[in-house]
Amino acid sequence: MPNNSKDAPQKRKRVNVRRPDVMALVQAQVEQHYRSSIVEKIKSHGGELTVGNTTIRLAKQFGFCYGVERAIDLAYATRKVFPDQRIFLIGEIIHNPEVNKQLSDMGIVSLPWKQMTAEYDDLTENDVVIVPAFGAPTSFMDRLADIGCHVVDTTCGDVMKVWRRVRDYAKNEVTSIIHGKAGHEETRATASRALGKDKNGHYLIILTLDDANYVCDYILGNGNKEAFMEKFANDHSDGFDPDLHLSRVGVANQTTMLQSETEALQEKIREAILERDGNTENYHVFDTICGATQERQNALFTMLEKVEQKPMDVLLVVGGYNSSNTTHLAEIGEKNLPTFFIRNAKCIKSLETVVHYDIDHSKEIESSYQDILEKDKQVVIGVTAGASCPNNLIESTIIRIMELRGVDKASLDAV
Repeated sequence: MPNNSKDAPQKRKRVNVRRPDVMALVQAQVEQHYRSSIVEKIKSHGGELTVGNTTIRLAKQFGFCYGVERAIDLAYATRKVFPDQRIFLIGEIIHNPEVNKQLSDMGIVSLPWKQMTAEYDDLTENDVVIVPAFGAPTSFMDRLADIGCHVVDTTCGDVMKVWRRVRDYAKNEVTSIIHGKAGHEETRATASRALGKDKNGHYLIILTLDDANYVCDYILGNGNKEAFMEKFANDHSDGFDPDLHLSRVGVANQTTMLQSETEALQEKIREAILERDGNTENYHVFDTICGATQERQNALFTMLEKVEQKPMDVLLVVGGYNSSNTTHLAEIGEKNLPTFFIRNAKCIKSLETVVHYDIDHSKEIESSYQDILEKDKQVVIGVTAGASCPNNLIESTIIRIMELRGVDKASLDAV
């Protein structure tokens, strides 16, 4: 067992599993699991394919991003490099149940991510632990270092850019205001970095524009400290004092938030600092929405705004219900046309009935829309997916819709 004394600190044994021989095998396996010839065909047709009276229209950008692909590749490679050792994963590699099930089927065991439990005490220096694409809080990483186990870190590069920014804030005694979901893995990991190297930094997590307005009121001297601390009771660093720690602020965000909302939130805080101080010297900001999130949101906006195309009758957003970037795509769609946020093709029960995620009430529901996908009328069905959704799930959704409308897979393949 590793020596955990202060006199002999352990270091995480970072492992490079990205070897050419290994990655060649990984690529073949990943393509087998997640590739889609039908999705590739539709993309080659300019993102639109019509068979009979049914048109499928894909967003220009959708599905797996580079960071997600890298995380999955590294997880698959880990099993090949360590075929006989115990392999663990902190939480989920990404927010997609089908992908996480594939890893589970490969014998990769998921560890709790909300807090370190007894399972972490059972780890040994011979075990392998995969850090997911969201990253993990510093307390988790320090624990792995104490144990001395092998670590394969798949943290997305865009997430690490945010970490560098909030560490810099802490170093300069600037409080990080983090736009994100307080219970999300990425936000928790970012908040731990906002404490800085010496753990004396501070952060405040806000989610909505109403939260931002509340913070701005306090910055302008209109708030009540007791009420403020109660409202954000679980969303700030230890020792946070709004009277002290809102004097100099820097905005960062969970990388998968809705871009327009983050920008509006940033502007509100900037204006409050400007009104209070007469300048913005105590306000700092850095664009930390990830490129893939922006691309997928922008692609959907473009899809909705193209006036030269026949409007879509319905939009299907495919992905895991706990995926932040997928949720925001569904939010964008819902403001413009009938939109169904579905986990996979099985959610489409019939042309009249769809099981989908209700964002407002955070639960799966079943809805009936008799007039949207009626079999005998011409329809345009839009499809997009978040950065954690593989193409094979998009393909199965397309096949399901086409089959319900009388087009079998063989006919689709023959186009």
